[in-house]
Amino acid sequence: MPLVALEKVSSAYGMSQVLYDVDLTVEPGEAVTLLGRNGVGKTTLLRAIMGLQPVSGGRILFDGADITRLPTSRRARLGIGYVPQGRGIFPHLTVEENLRSGLSALEGRPGVSARIPDYIHELFPLLNRVRSRKGGVLSGGEQQQLALARALVTQPRILILDEPTEGIQPSIVQLIQNALQRIRAELNVAVLLVEQYLEFAWSVTSRFYVLRRGVVVDSGLTAGRDPHSIAHLLNV
Repeated sequence: MPLVALEKVSSAYGMSQVLYDVDLTVEPGEAVTLLGRNGVGKTTLLRAIMGLQPVSGGRILFDGADITRLPTSRRARLGIGYVPQGRGIFPHLTVEENLRSGLSALEGRPGVSARIPDYIHELFPLLNRVRSRKGGVLSGGEQQQLALARALVTQPRILILDEPTEGIQPSIVQLIQNALQRIRAELNVAVLLVEQYLEFAWSVTSRFYVLRRGVVVDSGLTAGRDPHSIAHLLNV
């Protein structure tokens, strides 16, 4: 059974429809990348899964249960972690306070300890060194590490990431790549990733979908598929 399944999902902003009958699945522990040029509906799709964008048709299933109408807070408690484009950290809170803010998603989850897991600082050791700094004074790469760590504090079953390498220096991109690979291998956390950097997407995911004008126009395994062979679909 897929961990996440979208069945004929449509979504619109007012009278402007953005997604048209999208089918998409993510299996437990799997990493999937969603590709497409700007404005084709990728962020809308991620927001719909998280409950931040209404669905006008179809349904969203999580571990077999229909969550289409559930509020965002309930989805977070079920185990959906989300890092939006632009990171979405709290700039006036310290690093430690930002991390602790994620603990609220653990309320009411049986068998889960409401504490910051030790692996957070193993994956992102810098955060322990700057834990008393305000989030707003961190560099872009440091903020992205904080955003990822805060999502992982919720102990998600799937991590949804919107452009995690955007504006990030190469050394931090490599750190994020290593972290995502460990998250899958050691924690069995699934990943759904929107990414423009094809080489990065191929390094951490096993399947892809291509969106064009709100419609899935291609999908398949990343293994054995040259990412540049689909580049023409990203520029139409």
